[in-house]
Amino acid sequence: MVMLCKDRAMTAQRTSVFREPGRHRVAVLVRPGLLSIELGIAHRIMGIARTPAGDPLYEVVTCAPVPGVLRTDADFTVTVEHGPEAVAEADTVIVPASHNADETMREGCLPPELADALARRGPGTRIASICSGAFVLGAAGLLDGRRATTHWAYADLFRRLFPRVRLDPDVLYVDEGEVLTSAGVASGIDLCLHMVRSDFGTAVANSVARRTVVPPHRDGGQAQFVERPVPAPRVHTTGNARAWALDRLAEPLTLRELAARESMSVRTFTRRFREETGMSAQRWLTQQRVERARQLLEETDLPVDRVAREAGFGTATSMRQHLAAALGVSPSRYRRTFRAGA
Repeated sequence: MVMLCKDRAMTAQRTSVFREPGRHRVAVLVRPGLLSIELGIAHRIMGIARTPAGDPLYEVVTCAPVPGVLRTDADFTVTVEHGPEAVAEADTVIVPASHNADETMREGCLPPELADALARRGPGTRIASICSGAFVLGAAGLLDGRRATTHWAYADLFRRLFPRVRLDPDVLYVDEGEVLTSAGVASGIDLCLHMVRSDFGTAVANSVARRTVVPPHRDGGQAQFVERPVPAPRVHTTGNARAWALDRLAEPLTLRELAARESMSVRTFTRRFREETGMSAQRWLTQQRVERARQLLEETDLPVDRVAREAGFGTATSMRQHLAAALGVSPSRYRRTFRAGA
């Protein structure tokens, strides 16, 4: 009997869904009607994350409650080779949206096969949703009592089906530790970059963003709907001021100086800045300075006091407060974590 158990364990090891030991294992759990672009986001963002030596950091596989041929929202099919066993082995599970309005979105309950797949998720396994994939997490009870988001167009339906979830439909993504949710399609990129940044640091996430030609960081609390994402012809924007500020983060920048770069009044600049970015200029500056501090902590041996000055926080105390608020860790702990990882 003991030998039989060992044989079974060896067989399981040989037939594991994941082939590369040591990498962070990601299972993308899809359903009929899956949004193909969201499937591609997870594979692209995490699939190209590399160590400084060029070694892959993630292994990403696609799985389904019932493997086989699935039709996508774009009316082509994909062949999914792996079943729910991938969920059991994964370190992270990502649930994209589905174009099909199944019972998950109609009634807030899970089809038996999908419920079985989610039940295989091991203790401590991170799970994330993109867009209406949040309905799957809600129906599984994983969001009860938690803050979450989904696409703004589904907010009213989501609230009716899952009243115990603290829905925030105005943000790009929400990180609740082991459970993360994001808004519409593009915010899935932000969420995956956020997970890469959390797992392996800013330098790796920035490298992925550069290769993908997307912004390296959009704060999760940024608004889903930005009033002026593309400026009208001949309308002044705040883009030049933002570029100017990024080259001078170490300086004590004022709102009046930023407005002057665009020849605007402070009042007009403030309104236009929020229309274009979804946040205040001060919040945007703080976000950029946190990102600059993270980069310096990861990539240099500068003392913490010097990092604080270079990032524009002035003092180490101020930087500690801002990093604690944004990341929940001190500068020294952040450096130890990600310098050791590198």
